[in-house]
Amino acid sequence: MPDSVATWVSQILAGDRRAIARAISAIENGEAERSALLKLLFRSAGKAAVIGVTGSPGTGKSTLVEKLAVEYRRLGRKVGIIAVDPTSPFSGGAILGDRIRMQNLATDEGVYIRSMATRGQLGGLAPAAYDVVTVLDAAGCGVILIETVGVGQDEVDVARLADVTLVLLVPGLGDEVQAFKAGVMEIADVFVINKADRPGAERLEQELTALLSVAPRQDGWRPPVLKTVAATGEGIPAVLEALDRFGTFGAGGCLAAERRRKQWRWRLLAMLQQRLLERVFAERLTPDDVARYAAEVAARRRDPYSAVEEMMKEFTQR
Repeated sequence: MPDSVATWVSQILAGDRRAIARAISAIENGEAERSALLKLLFRSAGKAAVIGVTGSPGTGKSTLVEKLAVEYRRLGRKVGIIAVDPTSPFSGGAILGDRIRMQNLATDEGVYIRSMATRGQLGGLAPAAYDVVTVLDAAGCGVILIETVGVGQDEVDVARLADVTLVLLVPGLGDEVQAFKAGVMEIADVFVINKADRPGAERLEQELTALLSVAPRQDGWRPPVLKTVAATGEGIPAVLEALDRFGTFGAGGCLAAERRRKQWRWRLLAMLQQRLLERVFAERLTPDDVARYAAEVAARRRDPYSAVEEMMKEFTQR
């Protein structure tokens, strides 16, 4: 193990913000030291409470995350925030809208904020978010808040990373219908109706509560439906209490352990898929090969199923 990597790890474990920033950049850019770094950091991770915050655009996710971070800091917890932003079409980086909205936390040494670009990834998360959680966890963040990009109802990947998933809704944006879609309903551990001072909040709360009463979860947890006005901080302590209650509920049985096993099974398969794909391109198929197959399929000279079968045959026979 190079001394530089070992020193780097020591700096991260000590909470050095520059070392943390450099590690996250190395992960995002796929630098050579990434693997060795993460192997060492993983041994010191696994202690943080990872909270996912998702919801449609305009629901106030950034404001809620900021207020949650302030409350956790008041309780003495060190907080890491991963704010997933849309990808810039010019630089490929994060547009940084969420980070700008959290400037009130910028001077707090107990809060580390990182904006990350989706880079075309569906599901609301950045591809490197899983490894960034390991870095922040090892660096001593007791709470890690992950704000998804806010692209719509398909943001379910956060449930494969977070210990608890908070789904944010607001009255008047069609959430009365959108919230009932299976994906979001299944991943939500806590529902929060933000901007609850608007008309329609009571109706949305009633509809969610009624639905949850007729569609109980198999694990026995009934997601609470809470109301907040995040801009003023109203209702934030109740959200923290609900998050803690879910943590206690999970720790009291096998829920947390089973969730972690399922998450890591998915993560290992995803990592294996990525490594195998990289190996195929590095050792067997060239970009020209794929372009040739693509041209033949586009021209209808070949169907895509037999093209994939032939590419697999070339991979196994070469």
